[in-house]
Amino acid sequence: MKQTQLKANITATGKYLPKEVLTNHDMAKLVETSDEWIQTRTGIRERRKVQKGEATVDMSTNAVRDLMERYDLDAKEIDAIIVATVTPDMILPCSAALVQKNINAVNAWGYDLSAACSGFLFGLESGAALIVSGRCEKVIVIGADTMSSILNYEDRNTCILFGDGAGAVLLEPSEEFGIIDSELRIDGTGGEFLRVDGGGSLHPASHETVSNKLHYVRQDGKTVYKFAVRGMADISYEVAERNNLKGDDISLFIPHQANKRIIDAAAKRLGLKESQVMINIDTYANTTSATIPICIAEVSEKNMLNIGDNVIISTFGAGFSWGAMYLKWGMQANA
Repeated sequence: MKQTQLKANITATGKYLPKEVLTNHDMAKLVETSDEWIQTRTGIRERRKVQKGEATVDMSTNAVRDLMERYDLDAKEIDAIIVATVTPDMILPCSAALVQKNINAVNAWGYDLSAACSGFLFGLESGAALIVSGRCEKVIVIGADTMSSILNYEDRNTCILFGDGAGAVLLEPSEEFGIIDSELRIDGTGGEFLRVDGGGSLHPASHETVSNKLHYVRQDGKTVYKFAVRGMADISYEVAERNNLKGDDISLFIPHQANKRIIDAAAKRLGLKESQVMINIDTYANTTSATIPICIAEVSEKNMLNIGDNVIISTFGAGFSWGAMYLKWGMQANA
């Protein structure tokens, strides 16, 4: 008798976006730019920003609570919590522990994972391993970032691109649906092109690091764009081809929301129509670890997929880090 391979299936989703909206017109008051310039080059119209005193753990907690309320999940059932973020509230304790406390998930353990914009996809891979191994039956994977906390609002090369937000999914075992295949990669030779230099053990926080603005995101935009276009398109195509998926076989492509032109290039490589691509960069900008789980939550809310549909998820981030994942949608439609 053939043994069925267990899969990690997304069975619930949640999200949280801060209330404050910063439009491109708002950004034009801070730096030399315009709504037309930003939209043409990035596809972004607006982004969200946390209120004073609100941070990554707050957003993560709210995203999980949204998930729990929508799907009537008891926190005591949660076995593990994985938080993907580059903007934890503090160096320690980890964000996962604080989320666990906030939702009273008394039986859960967990940890944080840092892989920039690829963090959530890497977190899904980690959570899936816990499910497939049989170690856990319910794993929460969160992607959350308070990018406004590490942005220099005098640098138009970075501040216009990012927003704050959080998304969460629940992974559970399934014999039929869930994650089928993935390909994940890193290349540290790209580390110099997108980074935050201050605050780590190499450059601990000091008057000098603050005055030199080392705690803000810095990037070589042209180099990052060039690598992202090729990296996301190639790895998405590789995963699709390996699973014999042509453009018409893919119900939805859920890419990291960094730049509309990067998304378009990857979609073109896969042979997809615009209707097959999930896009919300126009309203939320790049929320780093949170873009993909927010997309997945909106896909679920809008009932955009049916059971058994083929989905490709793809990402690219600092490191460089990038990856793609193929899953069969196994989540019941919202009533």
